[in-house]
Amino acid sequence: MPKQTKAGASGAYVALLRGVNVGGKNRVAMPALARLFQKAGCGDVSTFIQSGNVVFTAEPALAARIPALIPQAMAKSLGFQVPVVIRGAQELAAVAAAHPLAAKGRENKWLHVGFLASAPAPAQIAALDPDRSPGDSFKVAGAHVYVHFGAGAGTSKLTAPYFDSKLGTTITLRNWNTVQKLASLAQALG
Repeated sequence: MPKQTKAGASGAYVALLRGVNVGGKNRVAMPALARLFQKAGCGDVSTFIQSGNVVFTAEPALAARIPALIPQAMAKSLGFQVPVVIRGAQELAAVAAAHPLAAKGRENKWLHVGFLASAPAPAQIAALDPDRSPGDSFKVAGAHVYVHFGAGAGTSKLTAPYFDSKLGTTITLRNWNTVQKLASLAQALG
């Protein structure tokens, strides 16, 4: 995991990139991705697994610009771009504190969190169909969608394009174990 310290960085953040290294598409090596964040001015940059999770430190103003800066840098250096959603260390810790759909006997691998680029309006949330994917369940809380995939994410009809279209924003999903690890890594920088 590449790491670089930047003097003056004031907060820890996690960038969640949607759709990298999935099904042979949007392939990027994590060291190359880390370099894009370093070039953007982020410090303490590290990546976690190959699915586009970047932990870093930055001033709040820079962190707020990362969802625009990184896709532009990706387009220039990699020839493609994907959406980027950011969470601060404290916000991610709050998300990781408890999954509202966790229940005794449910394995963590079936629990996911969808990170939204912005919080949807109540009318958009009401447009979601709770019966769209039998065996699956979800709960929207602010800018997060907590999901339990009863038979696995691969067969679910609760897809990123579905949530994007109904909620009018961008979503990127992470499994519960990944959320826990990212929260821990961000807290260590915080």
